Amino acid sequence: MLDSIIIKGAREHNLKDLTVKIPRNKATVITGPSGSGKSSLAIDTIYAEGQRRYVESLSAYARQFLDQLQKPDVDSIEGLSPSIAITQRTVAKSQRSTVGTITEIYDYMRVLYTRIGSPFCYNCGSPIASQSVDGIIQTVMSLPIGSRVQVLAPIVRDRKG
Repeated sequence: MLDSIIIKGAREHNLKDLTVKIPRNKATVITGPSGSGKSSLAIDTIYAEGQRRYVESLSAYARQFLDQLQKPDVDSIEGLSPSIAITQRTVAKSQRSTVGTITEIYDYMRVLYTRIGSPFCYNCGSPIASQSVDGIIQTVMSLPIGSRVQVLAPIVRDRKG
């Protein structure tokens, strides 16, 4: 896999034969004055092509339920993965709104952090990991006699399973 997204000859909307190399696996910000083609590059070129390629990879049955995006006016795009876009729009805010909830990225970030994150104890800083029943028994049995142990478990109510 390439370490960059390479776009050659992008001509979508305000873009005039733009060629650019964007690093992968890094947060990238596209800035510029109004009308300079930021949204044309980010949404109409990169996002549209990433989504189009993803939808093309689905079965014909699945594709019938999804909107087909037009191929952007570009010579080539290399190193592109399936994409997610957060678009700017006016929303009704509440006192509990955050940037994450307003942009709707909060749900994606929860999934991301669940997969790549490592939990740590906020008191002592040691890593927290799941244990099997045998592992818990072994840990408790290795404690000195007279040690106190606290076992906590959630109580599930009004849910199946």
